[in-house]
Formats: sequence, structure tokens, C-alpha cells
Amino acid sequence: MLRPARDEDLDAMRAWRNHDEVRRVSLTQHVITPEEHVGWWERTKVDPTREVLIYERDGLPSGVVTFFDIEDGKAWWGYYLDNAGLEERGAMFPAWISIQREAVKYARDVLGLTQLDGETLASNASAVDFNSRQGFVEVERYPREVGGATIEVIHSRKIFEGK
Repeated sequence: MLRPARDEDLDAMRAWRNHDEVRRVSLTQHVITPEEHVGWWERTKVDPTREVLIYERDGLPSGVVTFFDIEDGKAWWGYYLDNAGLEERGAMFPAWISIQREAVKYARDVLGLTQLDGETLASNASAVDFNSRQGFVEVERYPREVGGATIEVIHSRKIFEGK
């Protein structure tokens, strides 16, 4: 289930985002400070081109989905999970599948998008493969500085048919 993020979710969202495995596959890999996170949240929650959702699994907050640059039926997106909590519950893999499917459905059915774009580190082979199986098509590959190194990033896109 996806629901809008609230102020009381802020500490959990930052803790999940700062998990070593989440940072390792993210485009920004530094540890996010409380001040940085609060600043992002204050800007984000009043920005009409952004939407942040909490993914719940078995009634527990378990991840975050962000949609940004929402305009004219198009948007970019990203997501991350509560790796520590889901691993402890033995639910990491099903949550990973579920959060993406729910987010894509939300993008199409609730936001009414015709196009959804995302970026994935080329080295994150499992995410690249899963995106492909979910109908995302590679648009381009390009070098980008991430974590102090230049790495390859894949820009992929899903077009919602019938929109």
C-alpha cells in the first residue's frame, strides 16, 4: 500500500535512505544529515511537481517512493526500502517487487502519467533487469559523478499505453 508521506515519517525516511546498501545504489551516496533532510522535506512538501509516498508492507512503513518534475503527464521517479527492517522480517525481495509495481500503478492510475522516467546505476544489474521486465526501456547511458567517481547511469522510461 502507498500513502502520502507525513512529517512523522521523516526520521524513518532518512534512516532508510542512509542505509549503506541504499546509498551504494543511489545517485547521491553521502550520509544525509538531519538538517539536509529537513530542508529537503520542507521544500518538497510544498512543491506541486513532487509527491512523496510511504510504502507499507504488512501494515508497517517499509519504503519511500518519490515522483518529481511532475508536469504534462510526465514525471521522474525513485524509490528505496527499509532494508534493515525488511531483511529482519525476511521480506526484502517481495517488498522490492511490490513497491515498484505499486508505484508504477500509482503513476498511471492516480497521477495519470503517460510517461515515467528513472535513473539507475548501470552496476545495479538486478534493478536494471527488473526495470526491463516491468516495461522500462533504456533511453540512454551516460557518465555521471557519483560518490566521487565517474560511473555509468542508465536513463530508462516507461510509456503507459492508452494514455
